[in-house]
Amino acid sequence: MRIGRGLAGGVLLLGRRVEWGRRLPAEAGTLAEAQIRCLSTAFTRKRGESCNHPSRENRDLGLKILLALADGRIHRLRFGASAISFREAPLTLTTLAALVPSELHAQVRIADASVQPVPLGETFDLVGISCITGTAFGAYAMADHFRRRGIPVVLGGVHVALCPEEAAQHADAIVIGFAEQTWPQLLRDFVAGKMQKIYRHDGSDLRGLPAPRRDLQKKFGYMMPNTVFATRGCKGTCEFCAVPAVPFGWHTRPVGEVVAEVRRIPARRFAFNDVNIIEDRDYARELFRALIPLKKTWGGLATTDIAQDPELLELMARSGCAYLLLGFESLAERALQGIGKAFNRPEDYPSVCRALHDRGIVIQGCFIFGMDSDTPDIFRDTVAAVNELQIDIPRYAVFTPYPATRAYQRLKAEDRLLHEYWPDYDTQHVVFRPKNMSPEELDAGFIRAWTETFTLKSIRHRVRWRRQFVVAFVGNLAYRLYVHRLHRDTNRFRVAGL
Repeated sequence: MRIGRGLAGGVLLLGRRVEWGRRLPAEAGTLAEAQIRCLSTAFTRKRGESCNHPSRENRDLGLKILLALADGRIHRLRFGASAISFREAPLTLTTLAALVPSELHAQVRIADASVQPVPLGETFDLVGISCITGTAFGAYAMADHFRRRGIPVVLGGVHVALCPEEAAQHADAIVIGFAEQTWPQLLRDFVAGKMQKIYRHDGSDLRGLPAPRRDLQKKFGYMMPNTVFATRGCKGTCEFCAVPAVPFGWHTRPVGEVVAEVRRIPARRFAFNDVNIIEDRDYARELFRALIPLKKTWGGLATTDIAQDPELLELMARSGCAYLLLGFESLAERALQGIGKAFNRPEDYPSVCRALHDRGIVIQGCFIFGMDSDTPDIFRDTVAAVNELQIDIPRYAVFTPYPATRAYQRLKAEDRLLHEYWPDYDTQHVVFRPKNMSPEELDAGFIRAWTETFTLKSIRHRVRWRRQFVVAFVGNLAYRLYVHRLHRDTNRFRVAGL
């Protein structure tokens, strides 16, 4: 199951190769058990008991469904047992909950393990779990836990689409592709006792979608609790990106329906989670014009070429855009060409930043370390550029070859992958051998760049008193706290044998 950019709803370990079977690798099990605080494994499915439909008693009362996300180890603040994410709320679970057919009279509960406990000890008729690659092991451990208790599990998400055979070993059914048609059909099949092993849907009709069940979402769990999507997919072909690796096309929602959903949100602020809100320029113009009368503020993702279209940028600002995440990725044209992002032109970065800042838009600028043309100087040069450009909220990532992407296929063919321990495929750990430095040098430079960028001196230089100062300040606070977490991480090469 895949909802927009988010999820719904796809090893060389210490010197030895582990084949995927029903059990997780020992190291993965340790991490996953710690994440979910696994309860007793004494619960087992009774011999001959079907996992394909609920009991008659539960069916009469309505299905009891749990929809869950495994812990993504996201940037968050903890207050005892509670946590608040610095990111926007995912649409995955709230959208899936909205897609449950009304005639099933289902009781639906959602749990995002990143910000709240998952009710592992409760009984449900069906559990749906979504995962990305970095949360796959946690999702599998959660799925195995419920299945040992005799509760059927459905797995979906980007990682399931990328690695369906692997995921199928931990589920009674898997969903590949978009969920608008497959999820309601799966639920009807489940009640009828004929749930299939695989559900797949490559297309998507985004007209007439129900409003996400935000009422089920944890209150005060996210800095940005109201998330909306207008488009799905991406026309780009970036080598490292999982979106083109699951080729389900490019789709848009009717602008009127997007605007109606935004109008119904009681808060003034919301976020678009689209991969690139300006991918279709004509659609973006129509959307931005329709948002202007609402007088709300929003943030989203776009590409650096937004500055090449002054009319579109002006409409974006007038529609309430407060911040944009831009993938600058690198300062080197050779690196950008290598990953399929040659439309980024480093010589234009200063004018891009000026154009957005002049309109009061906060920039979250993303850079990737570890590309084949990168040398040890890349860390120093990038930190200097971030300060010179006055990028409000910088973010760094390690080049990560997600399974089934062109980057993964290339590095695997070159025998440069260190392992396939999915929890480290989170853009914050080194999982391959770089060309011009050692894995240790890449990791050390990565941490050094984070540390130097979020000193108080650097923050004071970059974050100026602009219209959205609070957004930039909170973003820098979050990442300054994250730097401390990086320094506490003592298992940077947990399974690589380095």
